[in-house]
Amino acid sequence: MKVLAAMSGGVDSAVAAARAVEAGHEVVGVHLALSRMPGTLRTGSRGCCTIEDSMDAQRAANIIGIPYYVWDFSERFKLDVVDDFIAEYTAGRTPNPCMRCNERIKFAALLEKALALGFDAVATGHYASIETDADGNPELHRAAAWAKDQSYVLGVLTAEQIAHSMFPLGATPSKAEVRAEAAERGFSVATKPDSHDICFIPDGDTRGWLAERVGAEQGVVLDRSGAPIGQHEGAHAFTVGQRKGINIGYPAPDGKPRFVLEVRPKTNEVVVGPREALDIAEIAGSKFTWAGRAPEHPEAAFACEVQIRAHADPVPAFAQVVATDAGTELKITPDEPLNGVAPGQTAVVYVGTRVLGQCTIDRTVSAVPVPVT
Repeated sequence: MKVLAAMSGGVDSAVAAARAVEAGHEVVGVHLALSRMPGTLRTGSRGCCTIEDSMDAQRAANIIGIPYYVWDFSERFKLDVVDDFIAEYTAGRTPNPCMRCNERIKFAALLEKALALGFDAVATGHYASIETDADGNPELHRAAAWAKDQSYVLGVLTAEQIAHSMFPLGATPSKAEVRAEAAERGFSVATKPDSHDICFIPDGDTRGWLAERVGAEQGVVLDRSGAPIGQHEGAHAFTVGQRKGINIGYPAPDGKPRFVLEVRPKTNEVVVGPREALDIAEIAGSKFTWAGRAPEHPEAAFACEVQIRAHADPVPAFAQVVATDAGTELKITPDEPLNGVAPGQTAVVYVGTRVLGQCTIDRTVSAVPVPVT
């Protein structure tokens, strides 16, 4: 097959590209320039897709012996990931930019261009696996090494995208093995630290970054009954589950810490309450997709597991597609309450090791009723 290897400049994508070559594929490496400041340098393990990363990818491609290109996707990245991130926070939701990047850049814009140029598949260094069912339909599954499994951030992929994707690291037992292989191959990135945090906020100061772009306007902090108990300097700076930075100035009647339960951007209000009020009995989202073949009868409740963060443990649940006034939504009811779930997060549904689908959470139902005053 003719394969386009997405090379981020990290150790995983370098080894994935090398393995694709050894599997007998005709491979071309490509680095996506996503930063609008191409001279930006990486700081430790923060950020990615900098000029330093592109040079690391170039060196790995040279050792592998494959053609290498840099494609400028910075404008698309700004529109589909950065601007979306700002809009979601402005709307009071907690977005996951890595999900949006996989959905709209790496497996939409990149794959679309790759197929138009005659490539059969895109290979990445994600830890996930692709299997086929009894009828030959591709399915997305967890990686062999669950500690490094990245199937959660790939939950947005469609059946068509899965059919044109390759994950050469899916069966690898550990990241240590990948680093050892990189060292044997002579890759300079063998000991390069993994990137973390939000790549376009390399200093990690999300609150300050948003304040510069959204602005800060003082608003009211409410308790669960709707009574004002304090003020804040901008609702965008808060996320559901947050404890620090509320600064009400006096303790709750029971003396327990308060947590952010809800952010209301239209009224610039933040609702706070006890930790137990963060327990969520039901989540739902109208923007849902299936990662491969959909359930035969999705309107009937089916057993599954739900994962709401990249490194969270999966929780047994029941899911079903239900009708609403606006159309349909994927409703998920966990066997045990989920903690600290915010609208805008992604819920990925699994059946065994298979990624069945996902939804962007629109609404949540607390397991603890609002007290009557």
